[in-house]
Amino acid sequence: MDNQQITGKMLEFNKSVFDSTFKMIIAIQDQSECMLTSFMDKATWLPDDGKKAITDWISTYKKARNDFQAVADDKYEKVANYFSKIENTANATTKK
Repeated sequence: MDNQQITGKMLEFNKSVFDSTFKMIIAIQDQSECMLTSFMDKATWLPDDGKKAITDWISTYKKARNDFQAVADDKYEKVANYFSKIENTANATTKK
């Protein structure tokens, strides 16, 4: 196994760990949102403006989380493409 293959496997492993960890974080955040929403529904003392602020905060947080996931996926793809180009160039050079 050469360096490019090792790097490719490391990248795949890193992406897999990132995806698993991110899914776990999403599950925790979604559960927290569910608990907070349940609390807000029962908190009659909380004004409507406060509830709206919390709801806006949750939606902003979800949007940022999704944007982060999209950027991370894009960057992993770019790195994978970069290494595949290097591997293709190396293969073409060795065939000559």
